Amino acid sequence: MESKEKQRELFQEYIAKMRPVLNKRALFSDETEQFRTPFEPDPGDLVTIRFRTLKNNVSAVYFISGALRQEMKLAESRNGFDYYIYRFQIGEEPVHYYFEVQSGKLTCYYNKLGVTKELQEYYSFGIVPGFHTPAWSRGAVIYQIYVDRFCNGDRSNDVLTGEYFYIGDKSVRVEDWEKLPDPMDVRSFYGGDLQGVMDKLDYLQDLGVEVLYLNPIFVSPSNHKYDIQDYDYVDPHFGRIVKDEGELLAEGDKENRHAGRYITRVTAKENLEASNQLLIELIEEIHRRGMKLILDGVFNHCGSFNKWLDREQIYEAQPGYEKGAFVDADSPYHNFFQFHNEHNWPYNEFYDGWWGHDTLPKLNYEGSKELEEYILQVGRKWVSAPFYADGWRLDVAADLGHSPDYNHRFWKKFRQAVKEANPNAIILAEHYGSAKEWLGGDEWDTVMNYDSFMEPVSWFLTGMEKHSDAFREDLLGNSQSFVDAMHYNTPNFYGQSLQCAMNELSNHDHSRFLTRTNHVVGRIHTAGSQAASEHVDKAVLRQAVVIQMTWPGAPTIYYGDEAGVCGFTDPDNRRTYPWGKEDRQLIQFHRDIIRLHKHYEVLKSGSVKFLFNGPGTLSYGRFSRSEQIVVAVNTREEEAKLLIPVWELGMSRNEVSSIRQIFLTDQNGYSRTEKDWKLVAGMLNLSVPARGSVILYRRGHGPSGRNFHKNSKKSLHFKKR
Repeated sequence: MESKEKQRELFQEYIAKMRPVLNKRALFSDETEQFRTPFEPDPGDLVTIRFRTLKNNVSAVYFISGALRQEMKLAESRNGFDYYIYRFQIGEEPVHYYFEVQSGKLTCYYNKLGVTKELQEYYSFGIVPGFHTPAWSRGAVIYQIYVDRFCNGDRSNDVLTGEYFYIGDKSVRVEDWEKLPDPMDVRSFYGGDLQGVMDKLDYLQDLGVEVLYLNPIFVSPSNHKYDIQDYDYVDPHFGRIVKDEGELLAEGDKENRHAGRYITRVTAKENLEASNQLLIELIEEIHRRGMKLILDGVFNHCGSFNKWLDREQIYEAQPGYEKGAFVDADSPYHNFFQFHNEHNWPYNEFYDGWWGHDTLPKLNYEGSKELEEYILQVGRKWVSAPFYADGWRLDVAADLGHSPDYNHRFWKKFRQAVKEANPNAIILAEHYGSAKEWLGGDEWDTVMNYDSFMEPVSWFLTGMEKHSDAFREDLLGNSQSFVDAMHYNTPNFYGQSLQCAMNELSNHDHSRFLTRTNHVVGRIHTAGSQAASEHVDKAVLRQAVVIQMTWPGAPTIYYGDEAGVCGFTDPDNRRTYPWGKEDRQLIQFHRDIIRLHKHYEVLKSGSVKFLFNGPGTLSYGRFSRSEQIVVAVNTREEEAKLLIPVWELGMSRNEVSSIRQIFLTDQNGYSRTEKDWKLVAGMLNLSVPARGSVILYRRGHGPSGRNFHKNSKKSLHFKKR
């Protein structure tokens, strides 16, 4: 019989060799700089990939890319975790990779979905050598302005009633700024302009805005201006009118060739050049303030007023303009459009319309090299001297040509042209569904983030579809559905595209988020404008903004959301900014939460990890080597007590410590009063108010842990609604 001492030695040896059960929640890697260095490598760079496990918890970790399977080296241990690394020199081609983790006899894999036993190559991590997005755009606070409805800074350029005829009636100058939009609103003008934007830059800067995104501003007959008439000039109705002569349309006259006042305003070079000059002055002032400006590019179609087509015969008799393709078969723009009757000139109405709309002629890229080059030149022009715009938002970008193959070829050319003209310009596309095939580093930088932000947030907090077309009670407060949506849609982005993705709650195409909080299904013509403002819940909006300001990407405010503007989908979502009647308490809330977002670098570039979710409750973290932020949201009608495993963000399980509450929202308002919460064994026992949210912060050892609240107000609570 062995001695007790020998038995003890054998037992100790067994314990030493035995590994605990694999802790899957400790496994982590992503495409942030914390786990990939450099963040945006160039061909030839030495790249370091990192993978995290619980300390002493795994037997081996392998880096797998195609046929390569390389064991990773244990590089360091800290805060209860082991960090494995693999270094390699990257070539010219994209690299896609995942990890294999072995713990005793157990083997699993790790990709963008997390821990998995069944590999799906689609969800591999990826590196595109040479893919750079503008550093200024990552996590930038963007403010979207629908120009006609923001601020009227120059009444002399207002569209006049009867100035021209468009889609069944004459243009209308709306005299009452507070009037709600009509169901048919396209030809109603409130007078907002670029001077109005200039006049409100102090307000926007004070709000904390870093980037302005303007809906289209080029010559166009509509208030939305997604029907471009002249890509080379800012619309004088938004700019400056120097020469103003000619008659309005006579009573009963529908012929725009008789619209003398309109023709002068939009074709006279004096007006066009003066309007472009105003844009130059605006961008110069924006840049002087350290801000940026993004323009809206509508390149898949133009408008029937467009000078290349000239269906309205606006340019036909004007000196200095070529004949439009509608007017003359020999027009230099003939092949810019696809005609189906080549024997119908003059005034050939048989052309392709975008989605069948004859007021929106489809541009014929595949049939015209001249058109392609013209649009590429437009792309270059506005980001170059003397304008220096900071990038493009591309309208319905995947719907440009007649085939996906051509679209990909064009956007590669467009990117090359724009980036050569201005390497720091962003190319941001509107796109529905997965944009992965467009985000390969040679086309778009990023997209308007519908699938992995706007829609999941709307369903989770309101149960409403983004147009207010449906209410799903089963999705209201359904945190698991929210987590699943984020898990399965976010992998469509590479890391650099995700950090600058446009995260909106509302915009010009969808209902206002505040309206969605009342759960009213309808549109302006079915429910009426008044219903959009009834029984809305600002507590839910505050929760949404908390998520918006703490989620990876560029939080984007649709003008007026911060002031309490409501509205169903287009056109009701295009109400005027309520100057003098704004919700000042809600504006102050936005100022403070924006300030918080801008203060902590981890909210721009840190990793994100879900920590807890239950019925009506959700918690996630943002973390880097030196900072950790915890966010908790409670959609229930009563206080929620959550036990949150914050150790997953790098907080020690071997000591009693604390984390500081820095922001709280509830049913009545919000508070910036600081409070310390105890951490025991890496767990946080947190109380979250009913229909509220909490943000907490903890720093490790790094330069980013400044006191957010130094010289600031401590608490702001307001009455409900």
